[in-house]
Amino acid sequence: MSHPPSSDQPAAALAPAPTVPPSCGNGRVAIVTGLSGAGKTLALKGLEDLGWEAVDNLPLSLVANLVRSGSGSSRPLAVGIDIRTRDFGVEPVLNAVDRLMSENGRKVELLFLDCDDDVLCRRYTESRRRHPLAIDRPLLDGIRHERALLLPLRARADLVVDTTGLAPAALKRVLAGHFGLETDRGLVVFVTSFAYRNGLPREADLVFDARFLTNPHYRSDLRPLTGRDPAVAGYVAADPAFGPFIDSLTGLLAPLLPRFAAEGKSYLTIAIGCTGGRHRSVAVAERIAEWLRNRGERVDLRHRELDEGAGG
Repeated sequence: MSHPPSSDQPAAALAPAPTVPPSCGNGRVAIVTGLSGAGKTLALKGLEDLGWEAVDNLPLSLVANLVRSGSGSSRPLAVGIDIRTRDFGVEPVLNAVDRLMSENGRKVELLFLDCDDDVLCRRYTESRRRHPLAIDRPLLDGIRHERALLLPLRARADLVVDTTGLAPAALKRVLAGHFGLETDRGLVVFVTSFAYRNGLPREADLVFDARFLTNPHYRSDLRPLTGRDPAVAGYVAADPAFGPFIDSLTGLLAPLLPRFAAEGKSYLTIAIGCTGGRHRSVAVAERIAEWLRNRGERVDLRHRELDEGAGG
């Protein structure tokens, strides 16, 4: 398999646009790209489940015609483009996005899927598939070469999603927040608890540390329970620092939420962490989610370590 052309190579996507009325009008178009093995196919399937029309492995030279063609379809279009795409080049992709955006004010969004090198190596090793740029070189070299090649695309992306520790269901939830089709959707706030020992949630916008609160783990009667249980929630709330912490946190969030919404942000992730992710962070996340719902916000609540069955 030959290597893709360099980014300065001309592509047919830059040819003069035909005078065809765009079928998408002011509809949405998402260009889905990123590192090989980072989850592009999974993302396209997720967008399809959300009501998008998804197309993958289309030559770059045909993307513009695909967007313009059709008979007034109301469905938004997601197009997968990566290093395997025929006539791929970073500059041609960016130029094609610019041209599509200039046509009738069409909204074109660039989604970039990223992932840590070691996780990509493991995925390729487990699947026994070859990396497209590692045919005649070690796997890690191919991954690093692709990362350097795609850096301008990542820098230009409207949304970068790191799938390193992201389960398929979590990826779909992130996509739903950014690419959901409800016209009155507005800002959706995703609150998650997590364990610091298992790493920060990659998708988090705001992270708060609850490890300073009294730990129910050291109470034998509370250890088997979680922050969802009233006994644990009450124990955490009885810490004299709990009330001021919640007041400070909600005082910070209250003026930020309308500003995020006014800037067009559709999805905000708030992460609350503690050591094991079962007691303190869960109790705080539950309280913050309740406060948000009482404000009339759209809230999605998840407890990472509980939902994924992690102990501690």
